[in-house]
Amino acid sequence: MTFILTTDRLRLRHAELRDAPAMLQLVNEPEFLQNIGDKQVRNLQQAEQYLQNGAIASYQQHGFGLYLVERLADGATLGLCGLVQRDYLQYPDVGYALFREYSGQWYISEAALAVVAYAHEKLGLRQLCGIVAPDNLASKRILEKIGMRPAGQKTVPGSDKTVDFYLLGPA
Repeated sequence: MTFILTTDRLRLRHAELRDAPAMLQLVNEPEFLQNIGDKQVRNLQQAEQYLQNGAIASYQQHGFGLYLVERLADGATLGLCGLVQRDYLQYPDVGYALFREYSGQWYISEAALAVVAYAHEKLGLRQLCGIVAPDNLASKRILEKIGMRPAGQKTVPGSDKTVDFYLLGPA
């Protein structure tokens, strides 16, 4: 396992193929489907492909990606948080998704703040962005909590989906 960072309550590590059962569950949660989209992951083999082609490929290609978020107290998998380099965005996107049962406990805010610090201090990334569904107020609050400010809207290529765009400038 490759551990990336630790906070007071959390550990973020590289996702691995053995995390496919958790990813299968996460990407099919109602909140994920509504706010992020349907990734068409319906079985463990597809979940492994999702990890292989997404987070794992990103670690190799960009040196960062979405990290698995675990609670230090018991090792429970809480969700994902990390950086995504999207073709249509100039800067890495701070992305996150949390299992419903762990929402409202500040886990993602804690993880996202740690990811931003890691991006600045360890990866040398000075500018980051965030995208969010226009009606996802909880996610907007997280982006604002980590220092991002609204910067307009973007249309996701290949779809008619418009997202709110946030920027975090040089630290």
